[in-house]
Amino acid sequence: MTDTAAESATASFRSDMTVELVKHSAADSDVLWAARVSTAGEQSLDELTKDPERSKGLINYLMRDRHGSPFEHNSMTFFISAPILVFREFMRHRVGWSYNEESGRYRELQPVFYIPNESRKLVQEGRPGKYRFVEGTQAQQELTGKVMEDAYVHAYEAYQEMLSAGVAREVARSVLPVGLYSSMYATCNARSLMHFLGLRTQHEQATVPSFPQREIEMVGELMEAEWARLMPLTHAAFNANGRVAP
Repeated sequence: MTDTAAESATASFRSDMTVELVKHSAADSDVLWAARVSTAGEQSLDELTKDPERSKGLINYLMRDRHGSPFEHNSMTFFISAPILVFREFMRHRVGWSYNEESGRYRELQPVFYIPNESRKLVQEGRPGKYRFVEGTQAQQELTGKVMEDAYVHAYEAYQEMLSAGVAREVARSVLPVGLYSSMYATCNARSLMHFLGLRTQHEQATVPSFPQREIEMVGELMEAEWARLMPLTHAAFNANGRVAP
């Protein structure tokens, strides 16, 4: 490997996720005017200027009886930085979502990699469909960190070696692991986000159990915090009705 490749192969390691709300048009009142057009027609526009607190019962009714379309008339765009393994799960959510991800064809990917911290349960017990995760030992934690670091550094050095030899980025990236951090913009509405949260987070108020991988759950928790701030009545109704998307 050339000196230049070796110098640029310095890796950094993270255990956190980044979620930033970069753009939104989302409020509880959006649910109300969308719902009231059914009975009030053009007079439903009055809901744009009224306090949604006075109609939180309507929001709860819509959530409880699963009248879902009024929850679609809003938009939130998030910037997300997470390991590629998270994005591969994210892309299974297609209805009501739009994505644009960083491209390894058009830019040189940076050596930032995921290593779980000590709070991440490492050991799987049981068979598929009926298993649970338990805490790892200190030795397992240390082994996981060391092996992952070594593998990441080796993979990125191979990537740099190919780039230095003139190999195209879209070919050289093939050696990089799914623990590499990528970034994307994800745009959704409240209904599609609720469906995502119902599957990708565990919560004491959920009536339908979910078993998400912890890494995507971390992203979901950060997105939910932003959404709860924008649409507190809708978020409260979601929780009160078992965290099932309408």
